[in-house]
Amino acid sequence: MIRILFVCHGNICRSPMAQFVMQHLVNQAGREKEFFIDSKATSTEELGNGPYPPVRQKMREVGIPMLPHRASQISRSDYANYDYIIGMDEANIRNMYRIFGGDPDGKILKLRSFAGSPQDIADPWYTGDFDTTYDQVFAGCSALLDLCGEED
Repeated sequence: MIRILFVCHGNICRSPMAQFVMQHLVNQAGREKEFFIDSKATSTEELGNGPYPPVRQKMREVGIPMLPHRASQISRSDYANYDYIIGMDEANIRNMYRIFGGDPDGKILKLRSFAGSPQDIADPWYTGDFDTTYDQVFAGCSALLDLCGEED
């Protein structure tokens, strides 16, 4: 089983969007038994909160089902439980290194890197542009699914 954890600052915008998109792509490919997908935050600011309303609106708009979700924070023990720990931006990456005490197995990656870009996923909390964020998340998740290939 491939275990993926998406991480952003508050776990109410980008990381749950990535979780929902990736789960949808995996389900469409008929590969749901091959993956465990979750999302968490690096901060405690939004703990217990659901996805930000514009994220819910965007998921409805594009026809991607939302999963039950409440913001939670990563912990040091999460490092051992996932194959891919995917941050949305450089600040997330720095915070994950700090929380996990490094990345000895090379699991910490930035989502857009799967689609060939070193850039961050735009944070719609600040930009208000959920369309661009969705496009970037979708491209990263699609490329990640392609990378994972079919299990033998």
